Order: sequence, then C-alpha cells, then structure tokens
Amino acid sequence: MIVEKELEHQFVSKLERHQNIAHKICRLYTHDRESHNDLFQEITIQLWKAYPKFRGEAKFSTWMYRVALNTAITLYRKKKRGIRTQDFDTVHFKIKAEEYDDETEQQLGLMYNAIKELNDIEKALVFLYLEDKNYKEISETLGISEVNARVKMNRIKTKLKSVLNP
Repeated sequence: MIVEKELEHQFVSKLERHQNIAHKICRLYTHDRESHNDLFQEITIQLWKAYPKFRGEAKFSTWMYRVALNTAITLYRKKKRGIRTQDFDTVHFKIKAEEYDDETEQQLGLMYNAIKELNDIEKALVFLYLEDKNYKEISETLGISEVNARVKMNRIKTKLKSVLNP
C-alpha cells in the first residue's frame, strides 16, 4: 500500500509538471473544448495504466510524448467506431489541472491550422520538432529511423510552406 501511494505520488507530480505536453497534443488532434478535455482525460488514464512499466530508460517527458501521441492517434483513427473510455471518477488520483490558456498561443493559430491538415504521423513529427526535440529523440519516440525522421521533416516543411504561402 505504501509503495502504491508513493508510485501514485510520483506519477501525479510528474504529470502536473509535464501536463502541457498532453494539452499541446490535444490541441493538435481536437477541434473543440469538449474533445480536448476528453482526449486529455484519456491520455491521463493511459499514462497512469502504463506508468508501472515506465523504466526510466528515457526521460519521463519523452515517454509521455510517446504514450500521449499513440493515444491521440489511436483514438482519432478509431473515432468513427466509437470510443470506450474509462470513467475518470474511478481513477483514484486527483490532479491539480492548470486551466489551459489558449490565448497565449493564438499567434500560432495559422500554423496549427496548417499542421491539422497533415496526417497523424506528420503531425506528431512536427509537434516533436517544435518542442525542440532532436532527431534522435524524435526517431525514438515515433519508432522510425533518424534518417527517416529527417527526410519526413524536410517534406513536411515543404508541404507547410505551400499551405501557408499558397
């Protein structure tokens, strides 16, 4: 019981520190507040379920990117089939949620709209790139080679330029 409480405390502490990662992913993969909140909740649940397997071989934030992106991609690919989620009230930990202030990122609105036109993997790659992740971290998070990550990113840059400057 003490070990479980300590594990829960560690998780909540790390999640509170890095929750903006999940919010940014939610913003990329959703179009309204309700969907954003639903995805954030599901990412939190999936992180909690996977946390006992977190071995610390990568940074917590890198691991969180991977779980959160996989959750977002999986849920929104299956969107039409209906999504079964766990009731948030059944999860025992409580997180002090920071209100996500969309206004501070309004100047990125055009960029986000252009990024939303990309496919799921391209969105994930751009997101990690914009988070200043190096190609090694990007390749590890997405499960692709470093060379493949570079090539994809160059193609995405060209695609975004044509969307933003038609």
